[in-house]
Amino acid sequence: MHKQYRIGHLTTSKKEIVDLAKAWIVISLAFAVYITKFILHQPLLGSLFYFSIIVSALTVGTGFLVHEFAHKVLAQHYGCDAEFRSFDVMLIVALLGSFIGFIFAAPGAVFINGPVGVRRNGKISMAGPLTNLIFAAIFLAGLLLFSSGSLHFISVYGFSINTMLGLFNMIPFGIFDGSKIFAWNKTVYGVMVGAGVLFLVLQIVAQNKGWF
Repeated sequence: MHKQYRIGHLTTSKKEIVDLAKAWIVISLAFAVYITKFILHQPLLGSLFYFSIIVSALTVGTGFLVHEFAHKVLAQHYGCDAEFRSFDVMLIVALLGSFIGFIFAAPGAVFINGPVGVRRNGKISMAGPLTNLIFAAIFLAGLLLFSSGSLHFISVYGFSINTMLGLFNMIPFGIFDGSKIFAWNKTVYGVMVGAGVLFLVLQIVAQNKGWF
């Protein structure tokens, strides 16, 4: 049992903080490699690589972090023990895969221990992808404000990656959040998937029209 620290109404531990930081850094680096090599088509030792790290940290890294943090906050609100643990092997796989243009990102998960039924489990699961869809909407607003430059690129990538993170986690079976949401409330599940699909369609249309 790791020593617990209280921050407001939340509890955490040194282990959880280290695991979150480790996952955020590795995922940000992995996607920075991917952006630099396969989107910008630039060498990894160039200045654009450092720009890509910033972009990844603000979009993928933050999207991942708030997703997991949302699970934790709601689980602890319901009186459960909830802590994030990184999947170190999967972090290595993600980083190595980025050099060949393929990233399978499963950086870790929040492990929950406590009295959760179908309803509470559905709400806890919903919190993660919902934050990604909210972030996607925020980055979409950024696209409307910034038509070019660094902020435009960050908005494009943030909108795209958070849309994909939200939709991917809505898969309605296995360990995915979508399976618990679907079991709890099929209407909520449908609305969330619908919002994600709408964002995805907007992304495809914008790309086809050259707006991205």
